[in-house]
Amino acid sequence: MKHMTYASSGVDIEEERRSIEAMKRVLTSKRMGFGAPLTDIGHYAGLIDMGEYALAMTTDGVGSKVLIANALKKWDTVGIDCMAMNVNDLLAIGAEPLAFVDYLAVEKVDPVMSEQIAIGLQRGAEISNLTILGGETASLPEIIRGFDLAGTALGWVAKDKIITGEGIGIGDVLVGIPSSGLHSNGYTLARRIIEESDYTYFDQMPGSDRTIGEALIEPTRIYMEALDLIKECDVHGMAHITGSGLLKLHRISGFGFEIDDPIEPQPVFRFLQELGGVDEAEMYRTFNMGMGWIAAMPEEDADDAIRITGGKVVGSIVGEGIRLGDMVLK
Repeated sequence: MKHMTYASSGVDIEEERRSIEAMKRVLTSKRMGFGAPLTDIGHYAGLIDMGEYALAMTTDGVGSKVLIANALKKWDTVGIDCMAMNVNDLLAIGAEPLAFVDYLAVEKVDPVMSEQIAIGLQRGAEISNLTILGGETASLPEIIRGFDLAGTALGWVAKDKIITGEGIGIGDVLVGIPSSGLHSNGYTLARRIIEESDYTYFDQMPGSDRTIGEALIEPTRIYMEALDLIKECDVHGMAHITGSGLLKLHRISGFGFEIDDPIEPQPVFRFLQELGGVDEAEMYRTFNMGMGWIAAMPEEDADDAIRITGGKVVGSIVGEGIRLGDMVLK
């Protein structure tokens, strides 16, 4: 049996971390006075001082999920993914989305594809209650094969309401909120698993009424309920679970995370795991595994959080490390 990993498929998370650290050592310039930064590079969103308020900025793209959209010739959901990957990072620090700009790089201009991409961007904007102020389309036949879609989002938050994870403490409970599927991470491994199997994206996924391709391009959930959550609950920290899976929890706290009752992953995760011979720890280091959002808060707020989000208590804050059952994730 094959034992595939994210690294063997071409994405080395540890090497990415070292590359980011190398860039951060160089990127030290900071504006002084009005508009100075409030946070260092490294959190979900950057923050700019605007007096009583802060502007929050994020930038992200869809990634290699677009290759599946190309294979299916179905591009009307990737705009939602692009919006979600940016807006969710704003929400993770408590910022409300305001505006968005997109960047579409194409091998060759295709009005049909562009219109479908715009349909997804428009739907994502409606869900996020923001305005798409503009964007850029670039024809780059010598660089791009197919297309690449990325964007930048702007949000706002009162400075005394910023959620960085500093309030997290031992004994806080973790409320997990379901994902809609793979979201927009781990697709280099997911695609390699399918491409090296006897399946195609057009085959029906076992035990499902959808094709494999349809399951894989399910758009990313936009967690706008996080704004209601922070209004009604004493939220100490929130994590948007994206690339590197549960390891993303390190971003919000140096404390440990004990996940003893995780949300059940959707069937597509187990299908990929079995087909690629991927071990359990690697799955949780690569994918969201059915849990796209985790919020830390006092235990007495958990019931309200579950009512607001439709999630459940999945664990608690402990001394150190990230533990899922008997597994320690590193």
